[in-house]
Amino acid sequence: MPKGNPVIVCPSRFEEEQLLVTWLAEIVGFGPDEAMIAREVAFMEGTSTERPAGKIDLVVARASNDDLKWFGLEIQAVYFSGQGMPSEFANLRDDDHRRPPFPNAVRRPDWRSSSAKRLMPQLQIKVPTLRRWGSKLAVSVDRPFFDSIGGPSAHPSQDLNDGDIIWLIPELKREAGGNFRLTRGHWEVLTLEDTTRKLLAAETIRREAFEQELRSKLEALR
Repeated sequence: MPKGNPVIVCPSRFEEEQLLVTWLAEIVGFGPDEAMIAREVAFMEGTSTERPAGKIDLVVARASNDDLKWFGLEIQAVYFSGQGMPSEFANLRDDDHRRPPFPNAVRRPDWRSSSAKRLMPQLQIKVPTLRRWGSKLAVSVDRPFFDSIGGPSAHPSQDLNDGDIIWLIPELKREAGGNFRLTRGHWEVLTLEDTTRKLLAAETIRREAFEQELRSKLEALR
């Protein structure tokens, strides 16, 4: 039997019923009839090729003839460690039961690769520029991901003036029929600096401990 809460490993799941974009539009004060959306907007270009070298996943905007106000939205599903997915697709292709077959290999969420190695560099590149442009970036991860980096702040702020990043944390809720539906969960505003500390979720060990392990692994050159 599966254990723990469901984890989103496919970014497409975050687009269910446009929950995130309507949630963000409401937070920033865009009316339902004026909010608009753009996908994969080029944000960087190569210095030699002048071709797009980085994009913002989604942009929620309000546009008029003489005014444009917008907020970026980055989505980060969790990567997993373990055997790849080809065997699962083979099982799905050959299975004729009503419910999909249970996974045939052990895989686990790789929080470290998804947060400090993937999401943090993206924010460190994009947020300072958006801050200069007078806008903000929203970031969405699911609740298990957010909990893995410490969960909600002790005193979370929902004042947009208190930070650079709007964290949107949807949750998967089981319905009566057994299916899961994406729902609104927690949200808060953090500075880039607080976000970086949160995503790092680690601290350097003491030198003595490092050198003790180092000694145990040293071996002569051959």
